[in-house]
Amino acid sequence: METHADPSAPDTALADPPLRVGAHQLASRLIVGTGRYETMEEMRDSLDQSGADCVTVAVRREKLYAPSGQNILDFLDLDRYTLLPNTAGCFNATDAIRAAKLGREILRALGNPGSDWVKLEVLGDTKTLLPDPVETLAACKELVAEGFQVLCYTSDDPVIARRLKELGAASVMPAGSPIGSGQGLLNPNNLRIILEYLKQDDPDYPVIVDAGVGTASDVSQAFELGADGVLLNTAIAHARDPVLMSRAMKHAALAGRMAYLAGRIPKRLYGTASSPAEGVITTRPYGAASRNRAK
Repeated sequence: METHADPSAPDTALADPPLRVGAHQLASRLIVGTGRYETMEEMRDSLDQSGADCVTVAVRREKLYAPSGQNILDFLDLDRYTLLPNTAGCFNATDAIRAAKLGREILRALGNPGSDWVKLEVLGDTKTLLPDPVETLAACKELVAEGFQVLCYTSDDPVIARRLKELGAASVMPAGSPIGSGQGLLNPNNLRIILEYLKQDDPDYPVIVDAGVGTASDVSQAFELGADGVLLNTAIAHARDPVLMSRAMKHAALAGRMAYLAGRIPKRLYGTASSPAEGVITTRPYGAASRNRAK
């Protein structure tokens, strides 16, 4: 089915169904993290400029407070944002499950609709911050059984991605590159395979690229490849101007998604003329024209 944008609509209006993850519907396909900003005010302004309506929050109790003692929740408009609790900093299934349950209780107390879902993140070590596939699979299975809608951070391994979906993950979130590295999409071919695997029998299944984004072009590339969403944090929080970078990410997401829906032209080895060959004006050699005039 073709999708057309309304030419009279503003650039930020895209004729595209909202992103649906489990029971949640998101107007923006960009999900933004709340960590690593210099100040809470900078975080608040960056989130505002991103256009996101879903933001992630680490749910361990100490993560809710900045070093200054400020509570992050005081800087988030809970009427505007759906919070996505995440299990950042967990290195085994037991801790991740405990953090997910803690997040559910916190958001239930706040009356935020994000209490029934969780971004599952179980890391293998502190140096690479790559996911531990065994512990991730175990935690995903348990959390799904506990009634969570699990958005599961994983590597770009297509086999693990398929296993997570089979366990009932509401979304699989392959990494573009290691968390916070800013290297962008190191293996776009694996992302293509994951998209093919997970959408073969379920075209609407949400695949969200998570981790490794460095700049706006990385976001556009992810969407152009067919990703349904992008989650990022460090690329904004550690930019020289986080608020400006946040705006860039918003427009990159829109541009990349529009380009994917529009459908790119195939790549060819040789050039192809953009103008038709028929009806081309031809000219005679200069000498021939001179002889004709002489007659």
